Amino acid sequence: MRLLLVEDTEDLAQTVLRFLRGEGHAVDHAADAETAEAALAVADYACVILDLGLPDRPGIEVLKALRRAGDRTPVLIATARDQISDRIAGLDAGADDYVVKPFDLRELSARIRAHARRGQGLPETRIGLAGLEVDRAAARLWRDGAEIRLTSREWALFDALLGARGRVLSKAALEEVLGSFDAIIEGNAVEVYVSRLRGKLGAGVIETRRGLGYVLP
Repeated sequence: MRLLLVEDTEDLAQTVLRFLRGEGHAVDHAADAETAEAALAVADYACVILDLGLPDRPGIEVLKALRRAGDRTPVLIATARDQISDRIAGLDAGADDYVVKPFDLRELSARIRAHARRGQGLPETRIGLAGLEVDRAAARLWRDGAEIRLTSREWALFDALLGARGRVLSKAALEEVLGSFDAIIEGNAVEVYVSRLRGKLGAGVIETRRGLGYVLP
């Protein structure tokens, strides 16, 4: 999934980035409200992890602006502010969830997956697809009981297509999934990873719509 982490504490940000990227997510990082809003203006995210105590403006203002614009991207507030009033203010402003620092990275990841699935209208985690059994929560899949191993980027691409089942995703949209702002993606990366996925999952699982993109029917 493509995620946005808005966090100004560098050590914490790098820890969260390493963990989430290690789970196969493409994660962009913003250290202040201005950078976060610029990122949100040009990219689509499955979920935003938002700190409230940003150096230029309160994170809750970023959230309010997002909701005023009609953007329903799931937002998970992660902050050191543990007062009930802060939690209520965040939720009332349109946050989908709230975790207090220090938080367990595995719990953070599970919450992100849950809210991203709901945002896609796909609350289930176990899915049957074209002879495959897929566990989105665990990022694993099997055919006839045998597990198929995917790399982080292969899973990120497959999960994006899975979340958009029945809808065509353009090459540009899939490039967004594969890379974050600090990663260089080659021009043919999408074709390469689709080819690899077809080799592992079967040629008919991912369809090409010429001139449009790719789809899981």
